[in-house]
Amino acid sequence: MVKIEKLPIDGLLLITPARFGDHRGFFEETWNRRAFAEAGITTDFVQDNHSLSARAGTIRGLHFQAPPAAQAKLVRCGRGVLFDVAVDIRRGSPTYGRWYGVELSPENGRQLLIPEGFAHGFVTRAPDTEIIYKCSDYYAPETEGALLWDDADIGIDWGLGGEAPVLSEKDAAAGRLADFDSPFAYGATP
Repeated sequence: MVKIEKLPIDGLLLITPARFGDHRGFFEETWNRRAFAEAGITTDFVQDNHSLSARAGTIRGLHFQAPPAAQAKLVRCGRGVLFDVAVDIRRGSPTYGRWYGVELSPENGRQLLIPEGFAHGFVTRAPDTEIIYKCSDYYAPETEGALLWDDADIGIDWGLGGEAPVLSEKDAAAGRLADFDSPFAYGATP
């Protein structure tokens, strides 16, 4: 049985699949359309992504795709440890600009369901960390956007302990929330 928890920001869900283990290891269903639909999750995923970050302290994000190719994501960690973050960027939302973060690892088996209208990012806590996630729309580079990982208006505590993160040039040059004209509206149906 899958455990589904509503989080403090409307739309975000923490999902912990049932895990069955023995002396060989474990088995779990990370996605089951019927079981998730019975729990009210009807997102239709069309693409799986998998990335590896070689160094601890690597930040990827805060990324999103705008309509008409907006993406919901179901995120999990395949190896290592990551701190996964979602930022509400839906105009009119009572939690606009607020973030929520959760540690994901193979050991805890948790997944974060991030609906459309959120920017997504993560920091790796261990070397060779792998993130695996489902997307509800195909990659469309003409619709992608990013917000600055250390934007003071968002105020994410990445837990870096004063260390400089490993960043891409694109992420280091992303825009600020104060200058962002969001294409997402709170309460809009995907």
